[in-house]
Amino acid sequence: MAFRLKLVPDHTEFDFFRWQWLTVGISAAMMLASVVLLLLNGLNFGIDFKGGTTIRTESTQAVDVGAYREALQPLGLGDVAITEVFDPTFGPEQNVAQVRISAQEGTEAVTPETIAAVEAALQEVDSSITFPSVESVGPKVSGELIQTAIYAVLVSLAAISVYIWLRFEWQFAVGAIVSLAHDVLVTMGVFALFQIKFDLTTIAALLTIVGYSINDTVVVFDRLRENLMKYKQRPLRDLMNLSVNETLSRTVMTSGTTLVALIALLVLGGDVIRGFVFAITFGILIGTYSSVYVAKNVVLWLGVKRDWSKKTKDDASPFSGAEAP
Repeated sequence: MAFRLKLVPDHTEFDFFRWQWLTVGISAAMMLASVVLLLLNGLNFGIDFKGGTTIRTESTQAVDVGAYREALQPLGLGDVAITEVFDPTFGPEQNVAQVRISAQEGTEAVTPETIAAVEAALQEVDSSITFPSVESVGPKVSGELIQTAIYAVLVSLAAISVYIWLRFEWQFAVGAIVSLAHDVLVTMGVFALFQIKFDLTTIAALLTIVGYSINDTVVVFDRLRENLMKYKQRPLRDLMNLSVNETLSRTVMTSGTTLVALIALLVLGGDVIRGFVFAITFGILIGTYSSVYVAKNVVLWLGVKRDWSKKTKDDASPFSGAEAP
């Protein structure tokens, strides 16, 4: 007999609506606090959004990111990101890295004197190092990147809401979009609270959170729709509890195994990917919470149609056949 790991029993009867108003209050408070933090603290934008200079280095010796960072620390450059570049076309003696320096306060770009000081400091660490290219990102390009990032998040939310609307009903689409907006806003609020660097990789993490969260929400919604057609006389609240309990084992197993890998990356991955991994880790936690306590509460308040198999004349109205809580 095959061994199966079970983090949650096959049959559970948790009442996820027992603390309904408490969870609603917590979610509302977190969203409000996130808005306040974003307005007061703002985000700690990285070089992508703030402007700066990228210096590409090349050496015959192996790249030592720690030694590079230690050499640049006395210069007081502020936000400096050092990453090693890997490419299968590089030869065995072609070791490439990128040093990204954010623009200082009151300046639009890193000065030539600062670039010269950086190059001199790195040459003290590795005498064979060369600098094939130096590129600067001005404030105009940074502003365009911020605008594009906002559009990317908004378009993804809109596309997902349309899919949910077509796949299920408009009530489910509203619940899903509120849940996703909750996840993105609270995650950004945490970044504003702890002033974690916010750059293009963080935008990628936010889009990953949106995809992961909606996947979890769709699983619950799909089981709810099945139960709505199967148990036509049971109250909507009971069916929602049943649906979440039936998918709870899958939710815990999926989120748990993903978090194991992410926590390992968070602890051992280093500074380069820490912000990205932290965003996804927190996003999975808040996304799992919102799938259970935000999305389904919205659907419960709006009410849903009980049987999609029977079409009537009243179905022309989006509110026809909806059951209120």
